[in-house]
Amino acid sequence: MKRFSNIIGFDDAPFPRHHTGDVAVVGAVFAALRFDGVLIGTVQKDGMDAAGRLVAMIRESKFAQHIGLIMLQGVALAGFNVVDAPALSRNTNLPVLVVSRILPDMGAIQAALLSGNIPGGSQKWAMIQALGPMEPVNGIYVQRVGISRAQAEDVLTRFSIHSNIPEPVRTAHLIAGALTFHDRGFGESRGAP
Repeated sequence: MKRFSNIIGFDDAPFPRHHTGDVAVVGAVFAALRFDGVLIGTVQKDGMDAAGRLVAMIRESKFAQHIGLIMLQGVALAGFNVVDAPALSRNTNLPVLVVSRILPDMGAIQAALLSGNIPGGSQKWAMIQALGPMEPVNGIYVQRVGISRAQAEDVLTRFSIHSNIPEPVRTAHLIAGALTFHDRGFGESRGAP
């Protein structure tokens, strides 16, 4: 069984409800348990560009040749900018592991996306459905593209050090939180995802 040790975890920065435009996205790069670097980019709030932007962030980075696995904190960034995880995997030649501390309310997500208020809502809902249901693994919930359940269990066991959330995603979350508050003249991280 292939074991993954070079991983990038992505999470988005918090933003005010009334915000429009781009939202910061942070990628935390790990080589085993060593925090190796940070990528910072943006995606459009409620847009359709998440997978493409993440592909560009990875490809244009100095870490591109070393990353072996992409982790996402949930399948959507910047509100309802749903990541097309199979396209992300295909365009980077990397497996994708989506993680969530809690099981999302899929009925509420479906209702929001199909309400007519979210651009491309039906297409986004189709992308979420195509990933299949989230499955419990090591105390959290995951969706997988190009990675077996056994590999996912191994990654979560090795990278979940301070909580059930693996370090690449937990670190990206903390950095993204600090970026948001930097607008007030200082930045500090918020709690874990």
